[in-house]
Amino acid sequence: MSKRAVLEVIALDVEDAVAAQAGGADRLELVTDMAADGLTPSAATVAGIRAAVDIPARVMLRLADGFAAGNVERLVGAACEMREAGAEEFVLGFLDPDGDVDLGAVERVACVLEGCRWTFHRAIDRAADRDALRKQLDGVPGLDTYLTAGAAEGVGVGMPTLLAEARRRGEPGYEQQLLVGGGLGLEHVPGLLDAGIDGFHIGGAARPGGWAGPVSAEAVAEWRRVLGG
Repeated sequence: MSKRAVLEVIALDVEDAVAAQAGGADRLELVTDMAADGLTPSAATVAGIRAAVDIPARVMLRLADGFAAGNVERLVGAACEMREAGAEEFVLGFLDPDGDVDLGAVERVACVLEGCRWTFHRAIDRAADRDALRKQLDGVPGLDTYLTAGAAEGVGVGMPTLLAEARRRGEPGYEQQLLVGGGLGLEHVPGLLDAGIDGFHIGGAARPGGWAGPVSAEAVAEWRRVLGG
């Protein structure tokens, strides 16, 4: 029997989280301020969502638009606050001005997460060298997923990269799950599933009314149906 593909849905609040779970989401990504592509939500939001649903949730650790770490001690403080609010899984990713991974910042934050599982987000799609980034991050505790569209422009452009990276699964730096998101459409799913990719991340696709509206359980259920399970 084939493994059920993971469907992760962006949730901004409790209403989103409840609808996503009702539609068949396996996991949530918790953020605020999508105008800045998703920042760290409030501790109250995280606590409320953890009380309302029982599927896993990964909390964004990102304090400003862009992919620079900024004040690392503020990030560490945010991570500690989120853990106190009940967060057990996270999303993060930092680049330096040259587009290389900011390994110092990543390792500093990962240290305070103490082995919690986390995703390196779409900063990889802006990296100067994706392969080098993966190899530099190999072995950082807790890293089990890369959220990527394969290209900064989205899945439509990044599909060849996604398929190539799927073929390398298991190599050093490529053991982590590929979670595909960023311009992802239902039309992309068959090719990705055929390549053995088993992680899918949606945000706007779960909101027929756009980002001003809530997650639709029906929209999530359609993705669950197409993905199987």
